[in-house]
Amino acid sequence: MNRNVPLAERIRPETLDELAGQEHLVGEGSILRTSIENGKVPSIIFWGPPGTGKTTIANIIAHTLKVPFFQLSAISSGVKEVREVIEEAKSKPGSVLFIDEIHRFNKAQQDALLGAVEKGIITLIGATTENPSFEVISALLSRCQVYVLKPLGEKELNRLLLVAIKKDEYLKKKKIELKETAALINISGGDARKLLNLLEIVCDTSEEKIIITDELVMAVAQKRIALYDKGGEQHYDIISAFIKSIRGSDPNAAVYWLARMIEGGEDVKFIARRMLILASEDIGNANPTALVLANATFDAVNKIGYPESSLILSQCAIYLASSPKSNSATIAIGAAMNAVKEKGDLPVPLHIRNAPTGLMKELGYGKGYQYSHDYERNFSAQEYLPKELSGIRFYEPGKNAREEELRKFLKSLWKEKYGF
Repeated sequence: MNRNVPLAERIRPETLDELAGQEHLVGEGSILRTSIENGKVPSIIFWGPPGTGKTTIANIIAHTLKVPFFQLSAISSGVKEVREVIEEAKSKPGSVLFIDEIHRFNKAQQDALLGAVEKGIITLIGATTENPSFEVISALLSRCQVYVLKPLGEKELNRLLLVAIKKDEYLKKKKIELKETAALINISGGDARKLLNLLEIVCDTSEEKIIITDELVMAVAQKRIALYDKGGEQHYDIISAFIKSIRGSDPNAAVYWLARMIEGGEDVKFIARRMLILASEDIGNANPTALVLANATFDAVNKIGYPESSLILSQCAIYLASSPKSNSATIAIGAAMNAVKEKGDLPVPLHIRNAPTGLMKELGYGKGYQYSHDYERNFSAQEYLPKELSGIRFYEPGKNAREEELRKFLKSLWKEKYGF
């Protein structure tokens, strides 16, 4: 027995009957179970939270079908590794290629899989924690069945703990009493791997009899692991603290909460996506470059991944936190959407309607429209809003240097109409 192998790996199920949870996928009579039992499995994308059995089911498929099994991680593999596997699979009919975190593959890497999947050289099994509709190219997605895995419930997690204590060669030599399991289950957040690894850490605290209580688990966890659950309450608390620190112009707090997320293994795209939204929501036209940098950050972390992307995220977070703030664009669209809800579908003024046909022109579409570039300062003070909303100001420039310039410019054009 190799103690260097994590407990979750040591007791990984080898049959569907040993699998915890996912009855909707692998229970008696289910489509996936039937496919496996019949020895005919299509290419598959497993979508679900961490530690719910994606890798395990892929291994069970290969073991049950007795076919060559290749495994790649999208974090450390590229087009070269994919092509090498495909070349080897050509001489091994029925080969299964499992790609963990397939959402981290870029378009070129996913394109490299297409031909082999189409020709049946490999049966692809991908695992992702992200919505495959957004993260997997449509050509590849259309050739795969998508199966959604659910977080494991308390009953299934408790069963896993008992199985581990009885089955694992190392743990079953110890005297272990599971007196309380709430802390183990709460910290794991439905992640079987996290649950089992935490159990092992707790059991390593003593060579004698171990009575597992919530107090013991919390004491060990606070010392030995980062208490960061990507699917639980702390996930939302820390991203909230991160966003509010940036909004509050505190770069020091921002990088601290960023570090907490990085240490907890948070998805870099999730962090970058939230900064991209903030750049518009909380900075906006006070500094339009913030949106450009946030967008560049989102693109960059998609290409780079951990650990280097932490530098890019840090640069962006510090820049956004140190930038002047404005939520004027957020307020403007909110006010405009409220007007739409209250007033309904108000007609577009005839003079700014499109007139592609003769009949439309006869009906007055586009009549009287003043082409802005024909006028001084490229501006004509004509009406653009429905008459019921004429003169209503949705956009209130923020009190910052850039938007004060916009206020002066708009006032010079519209005079007193909008009250700029």
